[in-house]
Amino acid sequence: MNSIYTITDNIITSLGFTTEANFNTLKEGSSGIAQTFDPKITTVPMYTSLIDSEMLKNEFTQYGDGFDYTRLEQMMILSISKALKQTDIDTKSHDTIFLISTTKGNIDLLENRRQNFNHERVYLWSLANEVSKFFKTPNKPIIISNACISGVSAIITAAHLLQTGKYKNAIVCGGDIISEFTPSGFQSFKAISANPCKPFDVSRDGITLGEGVGTLILSTDSNLVNDKNPVIFRGGANSNDANHISGPSRTGDGLYFAIRNALAEAEKTNKNIDYISAHGTATQYNDEMEAKAIALAGLENVPVNSLKGYWGHTLGAAGIIECIAGVHSIKENCLIKSLGFSELGVTVPIKIVDNFYQGEIRNFIKTASGFGGCNAAVYFSELNAD
Repeated sequence: MNSIYTITDNIITSLGFTTEANFNTLKEGSSGIAQTFDPKITTVPMYTSLIDSEMLKNEFTQYGDGFDYTRLEQMMILSISKALKQTDIDTKSHDTIFLISTTKGNIDLLENRRQNFNHERVYLWSLANEVSKFFKTPNKPIIISNACISGVSAIITAAHLLQTGKYKNAIVCGGDIISEFTPSGFQSFKAISANPCKPFDVSRDGITLGEGVGTLILSTDSNLVNDKNPVIFRGGANSNDANHISGPSRTGDGLYFAIRNALAEAEKTNKNIDYISAHGTATQYNDEMEAKAIALAGLENVPVNSLKGYWGHTLGAAGIIECIAGVHSIKENCLIKSLGFSELGVTVPIKIVDNFYQGEIRNFIKTASGFGGCNAAVYFSELNAD
């Protein structure tokens, strides 16, 4: 099987418009979460992580007219463009496939705030078409929308497409915005925290929503690789615990199956994991379930972090931007502390990263879980890692 290389990437969140800006802020332990009271989003003050609209507008002007694209389309086009600047990949080639990950897409168009778009623009396939059309790709884009595992699932799908040999390059972009619709569903479950989220902590009381977009470019073409020891995708898997439409398995078995199968595809064991980038939403049920899954996989002594305390839960972007952060943790040999954590609040004793750590990191596993009982896991490592 051909190696699947991570070629370039980009992250856009409240922390900045480049991967470097975001990762440096993660290393500093600073958060982009702040209290906001925007009547277009919520009727009460709420902690969120929002992308600066004026900065987005200014950044996008070099790529196109903002009136031609929705806010999310601008974010995605900008992120992909920034990632492509670092490589010679030809988006007009039949060798390149686009995959778009989102949970809500252009949901804000239903709120009648932008009248210059036709009604089809709210559909997810239309969003994917607009983004890929900007880059003049000849291939039909693939849209992945599977709750909060969308980003991780998109990476798995991209890798499996590359393994078929039909494509050489995959541009995986995931993103979501916060509109009036986005928090309303979580509020109905009483799942939004009144404070910045605290994943795995004893005082956690819900999620913090965030805006974000991430782009990860994968390829089987070794000529595109600039690193002497590049980070590669080795395996991934999806599962479903079939427990409840909005509640995860109480035993963690569904996520455990995803971890087990991802390791099997990577031809690795639970002895080959330096750290776990957890989903860690800071809801009572998710974090408890995830801790149980980690223990079922025999990984309770492996360092675990959640990055939601920095940029919130970015939904369709989460799996992608958190995988990118994991890739850069390998490249920079460091572990980012799990912001908001002070005391373990799950019944299974897992090892939460509570301080920034500098040391050899050669591989990691990324987990994700979402509504409908869906779970996913991916495994990345250095090319020459054991």
